[in-house]
Amino acid sequence: MSKSQLVARHLPFLRRYARALTGNQNAGDAYVTAVLETLVADPASLPEGEDPRVGLYRIFTKVWNSVSVNNTRDGNDAQLPAEARIAKLTPLPRQAFLLMSLEGFSEDETARVLDVELSSLRGLLDEAGQELAGEIATDVLIIEDEPLIAMDIEGLVERLGHNVLGVARTHKEALKVASGGKAPGLILADIQLADGSSGLDAVNELLQLFNVPVIFITAYPERFLTGERPEPAFLIPKPYQPATVSAVISQALFFERKAHRPHERASA
Repeated sequence: MSKSQLVARHLPFLRRYARALTGNQNAGDAYVTAVLETLVADPASLPEGEDPRVGLYRIFTKVWNSVSVNNTRDGNDAQLPAEARIAKLTPLPRQAFLLMSLEGFSEDETARVLDVELSSLRGLLDEAGQELAGEIATDVLIIEDEPLIAMDIEGLVERLGHNVLGVARTHKEALKVASGGKAPGLILADIQLADGSSGLDAVNELLQLFNVPVIFITAYPERFLTGERPEPAFLIPKPYQPATVSAVISQALFFERKAHRPHERASA
């Protein structure tokens, strides 16, 4: 496949990213056009042997950091609610958040795209999570049987500006907390709980009562990632990085995607 074909393959996704980053289509497309002009003027800016998708987004980042475009929208380019909110984020945390949550880059790939150290990237993700919290703050139910991990997650959730509705160690406790009169807006759940009960079963029962995003934080990701059944949208393996949890929480709430669909159950 030629270099031009490789670039063309990723352009629709780069336009999506550019729109989310700038807040509107006209400005986003102006940046993408500048990227293409850079490639035409200097084909070596996309080196041979580099992942073409990472390389293309790296060029976009350089253009974004060096070129100012007209952000004025016209009547045919309405700003979507999500775009309006994401555009309020500080530029570098905004890029880090979108590259991972919208474009699906790994931490290593995102760090390369932005030309930052991995530790710096995690700081940016944490900053993005905190900036978004004012827009997406909600009540969180934590289902986790290990006290130290539960405390760590609880503290992280609260630092992001969310309210912890309760921490449950068993299936029974999870149902009790959730039936306390206030439904959670997000569930963070382990799979294997203290009394041998299943976090999966607890989540499935809760999702019959209300449809909210679910993030599984587990030492047993292989129980999900089999390819044999519907898999959750949000899965974080233990041991986890706090910045990863922060980014995934923001992603789940900000884009209002669901780990559970009405006709499916989470199962191991």
